[in-house]
Amino acid sequence: MRIDRLRRIIEISKKHREDTNSMARRFCSFAEIDQDNDVLNIMQIVRSSFLKKGYWVFEMPFADDEIGALCYKGDGLGYVVINTSLPKVNANFAIAHEVFHVFFQNNTSLYNVEFADDHYYEHEEEYEANLFAGVLLMPEFSFRKMFAKFYADSDKNVQNTIIMLMAYYEVPYMSALIRCIELDLLSKDIDLARLLDVDREKARDILNELWLDECILDATNKDDYPHVEAIVRRFGKQYIEKNYLSEKELEDVISNIKILHSKLKGE
Repeated sequence: MRIDRLRRIIEISKKHREDTNSMARRFCSFAEIDQDNDVLNIMQIVRSSFLKKGYWVFEMPFADDEIGALCYKGDGLGYVVINTSLPKVNANFAIAHEVFHVFFQNNTSLYNVEFADDHYYEHEEEYEANLFAGVLLMPEFSFRKMFAKFYADSDKNVQNTIIMLMAYYEVPYMSALIRCIELDLLSKDIDLARLLDVDREKARDILNELWLDECILDATNKDDYPHVEAIVRRFGKQYIEKNYLSEKELEDVISNIKILHSKLKGE
């Protein structure tokens, strides 16, 4: 990421900080979790909360690794699909990012394709969604405490501290760096260019050097398709009993879903 883009992100963060914190508090209240505590399993928290808002959440590997998530809401139930062919840290961030769209976007009908590259930050609403995800996944009280601990543990090595925060919260390196800047945890004369010069392979090398879990940079490739088919069959049988649907029509629907699933995976 370029320094000018980072500065733009921090500028928007300052502009929306109060609103972003308020939205995070509102979501945590809705999800019945404490905002000051770490969200150890974002999917487990989000899945039930999304369902209350009329969305199913699925995890599936996409052939296109530039897409982070798909979100759709029509007249009935909507769905959010998270791309598990991305590194786990990116998938986690994509889930939290979608919370913003589902809970706080004004549109009543949504169709979003979220990208996982640098263009992810191009539009202000996307900046806001990413900043919200950072606040949700890296709560301020916890983050400040863990920054101080890891800074001391790493003999005041800032780059290693950010990598350790990345591993602890299971978020992208850049998200942890941005959170540090948002909370004024870095000195004013810090070499930002050096901190920005950390790609996935360099992050993996540092994780390895620090004896941290490199698997957070790997894809889980988790596939919820069996659950999707089970849900469709369950509702389909109910519709058949009420004569809204025939057995053949249900099998045709299942067949079409299988085809779409195969295309999504690039098979």
